[in-house]
Amino acid sequence: MQKDLANADPEAFATALFAELTHRHDRFLSGVETYRSHPYRRQQTPPPPLWERGPAQLLDYGTASPAGKTGRPILVVPSLVNRSYIMDLTENHSFLRFLAAGGFRPLLVDWGTPGSAELERTLDDYIAGDLASALDTAVEVAGGDPVPVIGYCMGGTLAAALSVLQPEKVASLLLLATPWDFHAGTDGPPPAVTSGRRALEQVISAAGCLPVDALQTMFFSLDPMQGWNKFRAFAELNPASAAAISFVALEDWLNDGVPLSAPVARECLFSWYGDNSPARGEWVVAGQRINPAEIACPALGVLPAQDRIVPPRSAAALVNTIPDADTLTPKAGHIGMMVGRKAESALWHPLSEWLKITRN
Repeated sequence: MQKDLANADPEAFATALFAELTHRHDRFLSGVETYRSHPYRRQQTPPPPLWERGPAQLLDYGTASPAGKTGRPILVVPSLVNRSYIMDLTENHSFLRFLAAGGFRPLLVDWGTPGSAELERTLDDYIAGDLASALDTAVEVAGGDPVPVIGYCMGGTLAAALSVLQPEKVASLLLLATPWDFHAGTDGPPPAVTSGRRALEQVISAAGCLPVDALQTMFFSLDPMQGWNKFRAFAELNPASAAAISFVALEDWLNDGVPLSAPVARECLFSWYGDNSPARGEWVVAGQRINPAEIACPALGVLPAQDRIVPPRSAAALVNTIPDADTLTPKAGHIGMMVGRKAESALWHPLSEWLKITRN
């Protein structure tokens, strides 16, 4: 490139560069406008809840298929920072409906949106309170038998703690892109929780939570060019195509965030990401130190190879600590493994087969 530039006319090069940047910028703006005006709206009606506690519900996706109504219950735990419907994104592309059609009864923990009454809730409240209660309901539905537990992203971290606290109720544990060593693959704590800690604390103290906009900004900073590139690509799609509809459905989910209560935000940002307490063996929930080496049930860790949100080394630190855990490494990203075009073959089918093989 240096040789080519040396032989280029500077004025002609500057003109060509400006024209290309203008074209790309126009494509980006066109993509954003097409997204904003797209007619797609999510239509799925949530299945009936089996359990409710404040804004949290346990949704029975076994009702999504005749095969799932009497299937084996599975407790599914999503992250606290995103809506749970990533696992039921569209009617024809839904991880939970896939499991139900395969003869399982997925029971999804939907955390809802924390209101003023939930802004002082801690991780102990969520794990030893809500999640433990949801697990009790799932076990009751299973006739008293322990049930498999699937945790996605932060939900997997919570599920791992639950498995340590109540091992007799967890038949198997599936951890999908679950962070554990928060300094692995990042060369230490991120600047946002070191040099930016005072600013974050001011935001949390003023709002009583970590607002959605602050969370979105932190996720955006992981790959600032991604938004630019994806909207330019979207501008080239036929708005009526399946690819365009999938893009809008996913983008709507990405923009439909959930704030974190102040105590949870502080623990996740400053204890997890700052001090790396889980990987250092210092994370305590309900008075008990969470040691994954104590997890004795069959376990499967899913480490998407192209994950930029949870580096594979971060998730592997948890999986490698659990005795005899199996590993699956799909060639996908953090979200793509769950809802991408190849999600069914790369993740859903292997996970379903693993559940059938390891049934107790």
